[in-house]
Amino acid sequence: MATEEKMAAFEQCMQEAQRLFDQQDWQACFYLLENAHVLGQKNIGAHTLSHYWMLRVGWKQRNWKEIWGQLFRMVASPIITPIWVPLGNTGGAGVSAIKPMPLREELKPYFEQT
Repeated sequence: MATEEKMAAFEQCMQEAQRLFDQQDWQACFYLLENAHVLGQKNIGAHTLSHYWMLRVGWKQRNWKEIWGQLFRMVASPIITPIWVPLGNTGGAGVSAIKPMPLREELKPYFEQT
């Protein structure tokens, strides 16, 4: 699927995640931020933005593991993104930052070769 379609899906996930953030639905918000991370992780700005919003969710929940994990990822993403990103990695502090992960079903169409 074209990069433009992937980035449009990224934007949609981010908009919905921000709406859920405003509603304090942290679980649903974080899930969409993980999807946004997977969709945008090859773009430095999108990749870093997804980590920034994960940091905000961690802050609201006072989840120190998530806060520190996202601070690290925000610093590392501009450096690492141009070199290599692990496909399917959801970007939360609860998973290895370098581990590829299976793609979620709803994201697979964006990664199919046309």
